[in-house]
Amino acid sequence: MAAVGGIILCLAYIVGLLSAAVMSSVAEGRFSFILALGLGGLGLAAAFIIPRFWRTGAPRRLWLTAATVLFLAPLYFQLTVPQPGKNDISQFVAAQTSGNVQEQIVTVRGKIASTPRLTRSKRAQFWLNANQLSEVAGIDKPARVGQSVTGKLYVTVPLLQATGLNSGEEIDVTGSLYKPKPPANPGSFDFQAYLAKEGAFAGLTGRSVSIPDERAGSRWGWWRIRQRILRSQASKLGIPEGPFVSAMVLGSQAVNLYLPAALRDEFAKVGLAHALAASGFQVSLILAIVGSLTGRLSARAKFGYGVAALLIFLGLTGPQAPVLRAVIMGIAALTAMVQERKSKPFGSLLLAATILLLINPLWIQDLSFQLSFLATLGLLTTVPALMKRLDWLPPVLAGAIALPIAASIWTLPLQLYVFNVVSPYSILVNVIATPLITIISIGGFISALAGLIWPLAGSAIAWPLYYPAHWLIKLAEFCGQLPGNSVAVGAIALWQLIALYGLIAIVWLWHWWQRRWWLAGLIAISLVVFPVWYSKTTLFQVTVLATPGEPVLIIQDQGKITLVNSGDTNTARFTVLPFLQQQGVNQIDAAIRCCTPRLAKGTDTQVTNNGWSAILKRLPIANFYNEPAIGDSTSQPNLESAVQSRKGTYQTLAAGRSVETGSTDVKLIDADLPALQLQIQGQNWLLLGNLQPDQQNQLATKTRLSNLQVLAWSGERLTDDLLKVLKPSVAIASSSSVDPDTVTALRRNKTQLFWTNRDGAIQWSPKGGFETTLELTENEASLL
Repeated sequence: MAAVGGIILCLAYIVGLLSAAVMSSVAEGRFSFILALGLGGLGLAAAFIIPRFWRTGAPRRLWLTAATVLFLAPLYFQLTVPQPGKNDISQFVAAQTSGNVQEQIVTVRGKIASTPRLTRSKRAQFWLNANQLSEVAGIDKPARVGQSVTGKLYVTVPLLQATGLNSGEEIDVTGSLYKPKPPANPGSFDFQAYLAKEGAFAGLTGRSVSIPDERAGSRWGWWRIRQRILRSQASKLGIPEGPFVSAMVLGSQAVNLYLPAALRDEFAKVGLAHALAASGFQVSLILAIVGSLTGRLSARAKFGYGVAALLIFLGLTGPQAPVLRAVIMGIAALTAMVQERKSKPFGSLLLAATILLLINPLWIQDLSFQLSFLATLGLLTTVPALMKRLDWLPPVLAGAIALPIAASIWTLPLQLYVFNVVSPYSILVNVIATPLITIISIGGFISALAGLIWPLAGSAIAWPLYYPAHWLIKLAEFCGQLPGNSVAVGAIALWQLIALYGLIAIVWLWHWWQRRWWLAGLIAISLVVFPVWYSKTTLFQVTVLATPGEPVLIIQDQGKITLVNSGDTNTARFTVLPFLQQQGVNQIDAAIRCCTPRLAKGTDTQVTNNGWSAILKRLPIANFYNEPAIGDSTSQPNLESAVQSRKGTYQTLAAGRSVETGSTDVKLIDADLPALQLQIQGQNWLLLGNLQPDQQNQLATKTRLSNLQVLAWSGERLTDDLLKVLKPSVAIASSSSVDPDTVTALRRNKTQLFWTNRDGAIQWSPKGGFETTLELTENEASLL
């Protein structure tokens, strides 16, 4: 009964925190007390109802205690949500407007709070606990010098500036201070929310780093041991195999500065991200090694050595939630050994979750925490059932198949909810990779131990691991390039996520459903597929993404996708592709490249094609329509071959000739002028590139758009003659600023003006009209 009571109380606490986390994401914690009252009321109702039907179960006083826990958990969660203090460094970020583009250059002193990592932009990133702020160049106010501050900063610096930096060092960083903005496009990464979860409310784009105290770098730290292991293994294995092996031993966070971001992305794409994360597999290896070395010692001695080894491993990897979970479960297993009783993995998992969430309730929002516990729960609950059905296979092969299937079943709904994508090859890749992962992990641990004692010995032991590591990297790269390596299913709602996990729990707990697991699987697939299918086949929507430079427009026409322009590589990778992934797009039916900047004669326009290259690597394009060649451009053949390599057709737009893309008619107005006319649901849209005043006047004499509904342009100055001819009802500026004279002219014509830097992405549908992604919190003066 004591065990049942513990399970009920732990589950009550976790459910309370989960409810608070969900409420916080949708209502920003404004209703935490109401939520607490609601959960407490449900707990009280359960305390009076359940004992009447479950007479041999937990007593009423236990249910009343659980109701109290349900009431207190959301309040505890809300109390621990980080808030910027009075002297938080974010309070000293100067307000920025489009008319005031002067950077706020500061020097911030503080202690490094994390191991530096390598970003996708080839810069080093780390967290800094700030304690002093000095302004080098202030904005409209006297510069502050030696201002005492608090708070956490997200810092990026040039890679060379981060060489030799380690956690715990006090440094001075000079750079530009800023506040993160909410995502301007649907599907984009919410950098502001990410920083807030980490307790940070500002960032610093660093230019230079200096160490005020020369002795600070000489102190001892776990980083010295990590570096010793990394150097020992990398000296013979090279890059990236050396850091890769070290990551499989210590976790990627310990060696992120030396592990290419592209490699991490490839492993995540094919479902092998767990191979680079320190977790239960490493803990199991440690306990197995310690057990073999202490086989003749007493149980208490084994316990002591085992706990010591786990704590050393924790110090090397850092206090990450998955590692802490694995260490707590490992200590629980050692405790059961000393007490000569059978270990209860499920109870250990629940206890580990509760302990960690008592220490830091905000971990309930941490994705690595969620995936780690769900994967472990899947291994504990689903692997035995799968092994019974695979008993006709050799046990080793059956285990290699059952483990990834069980983990995938329990983590897939969360992955769909967060990433909107599924990797069809992940289970097969994991089955193939399991022997390589095992060999590398065991060899890496032995090499790391030897390297601590004698680096040359560690290097010699690590050398044979080159080929397994190289093969595993090539396996991930090969599978990542296969057709259909990732399938976008689109965003799923919270109710779908809850329903999917409800089905999994029913199959786990009820024998009737265990015999009919296939029925639960069909229901689960229907819950995901049918809503997405219905949305795609009924949706007509036009989206103008918030991008710098040329307007990027996406038309969703009842399942048919038209993309106009791609932007540069970063725009395509971090704005266009995430939006398409969120919408469940796996193919672009029509792509149109137009209105690109006219470069000087003899200048190659390959830079303007990099965005299309990034998109073509991820999605096939059925029909590509390119504007006529610009000057001496040599990029057209390259783009044509890239499209045709994905079995798409390539055509050049002819001036004055309409092209049908679904229900939309597209026409290039003039071969020499970057202007594209679109007929969308009976409305006239016009996309303009950067036109010189004489070109605008030339366009004004050629265009016949007397009834123009929507004008999309880059925010540059438009002449009065052109505006008099166009007279748009709506104008959309894709830029960081809008020409003031043009704003005045548009207002005079009573044109509704949207600005992507202020409003975010602009979406239009026949029923809903125009909608903005961001709330209009800035005044009209911010346009100027």
